[in-house]
Amino acid sequence: MSLPAASFAEKRRILQLETLYDLALSLHDQGSEGQLVQELLERVCAVLDPAAAAAVTCESYAGSRALSLVGWSERPPSGERLLEDPLWSDLLNEGGLIVRHRGEFGGRPYRELIAAPFAYRGVFLGYIAMIDKEARAGAAASFSDGDRRFLDSVAALAGVSLDNVRQVERLETQRERLEEENKLLKNQWGDEVGGQRFVAQAAPMRRVLQVVERVAPRGVSVLVRGESGTGKELIAKLLHLHSGRGGSLIALNCAALPESLLESELFGIEGGVATGVTARPGKFELAHQGTLFLDEIGDMQPAIQGKLLRVLQEREVVRLGAQRPISVDVRLVAATHRDVEELISAGRFREDLYYRLKGVDVALPPLRERREDIPHLVRYFLVEFCRREGIPVPHLAPQALARMMSYGYPGNVRELRNVVEGSVSLAEGAIGEELVRSVMGTAADSAVAQEVAVEEELIDMETLERRHISKVLKMTGGNKSAAARILGLDRRTLLRKGF
Repeated sequence: MSLPAASFAEKRRILQLETLYDLALSLHDQGSEGQLVQELLERVCAVLDPAAAAAVTCESYAGSRALSLVGWSERPPSGERLLEDPLWSDLLNEGGLIVRHRGEFGGRPYRELIAAPFAYRGVFLGYIAMIDKEARAGAAASFSDGDRRFLDSVAALAGVSLDNVRQVERLETQRERLEEENKLLKNQWGDEVGGQRFVAQAAPMRRVLQVVERVAPRGVSVLVRGESGTGKELIAKLLHLHSGRGGSLIALNCAALPESLLESELFGIEGGVATGVTARPGKFELAHQGTLFLDEIGDMQPAIQGKLLRVLQEREVVRLGAQRPISVDVRLVAATHRDVEELISAGRFREDLYYRLKGVDVALPPLRERREDIPHLVRYFLVEFCRREGIPVPHLAPQALARMMSYGYPGNVRELRNVVEGSVSLAEGAIGEELVRSVMGTAADSAVAQEVAVEEELIDMETLERRHISKVLKMTGGNKSAAARILGLDRRTLLRKGF
């Protein structure tokens, strides 16, 4: 004797409530996000009887984190493919459960599909989808209103659990970072330098860090080369942090000051040299027993170069207007984006000073030669900016990340940071490819053409940089301050380059 239909419906409703209760208890006990997603999908499938199902979670910036599938025996889809499926975009736009009829999902045709996003406090973390309820008694079945409410409730519950798992991961990462920082005396490298993370997954940057690690404890002078925005100052901070020197790191941009002021800034000035002038120490004195970082050393005037060479040879400075020398113990790190050998050939840089500075030569690769680092840099800048602004981290579409990775970045890491922060500031929900394209401006559209031109015409990078700056200036109507902000440069740098 068969039970009335109402009894089946009641039993199913009780089963759904029991499953929700069990999930509320068990999801908090899962050790990893992958385990949580698998447990979730298995329990939901046991209640809803789908022919196939999928659950996928994503990074807040791009890429999948965890994936669980049921019913895909051949050519199962990857997490990335499911996040590129139009269903994910629809879920982001709708913000809740979706029902679809007759279509394709993950390479599998379906008669009926229901899906719900994992979300918590406005942040979308992934989704779960059910395909084609299994037939009963030879008749095709459909997901009922109760089934849909159940899936929606499960997804909401999972959103909270996923957020908890990620918070635990963040706390664990923070704990590990603190442990690494406590190992600095054992010559272990920390995650952060002066509040900035040094991202170095690409082989060229790993080689640079290996060199820096070897020379940091030594007193040898270091010359850091690289285009603007490649992280020369960050390398100086690393060298100082791991040098073991008790003094401070003092930095000075040689291109930012005229010759007369640069001399007094470097060597100090004696009181009474002119009316109203009081005595003050120079950067060499302030960096005693520490590190002096001279940025853009290639822009230093020849007259100052001679005095700098004498200080490095004698290890003492004489303030302007003074007679008595002052002994200094300083480790010098210099940086430039210029070709110093060319400057020497042109008579604009002293060869003897060059060899004094070049105890160790460190060349930083431009961002276009370390594209593997771009996703990691994007994630760091995205999370850092949102934390600083106190806003949720938006989802970054895979196409948007691909657009970021395809660009050449004449402004290097500094320009990438500006693109990320500009995209977040203008985003309404997810960050899509068109938004990134608009933030990059016309430079993004011409990036491929420029790279082809470099290969075909052998354009030198200085010419390419000037072309890019000219395009940005045209976009801003000649406003140099606005162009400098977009490029991530100092306005004085644009003036120095002749713009």
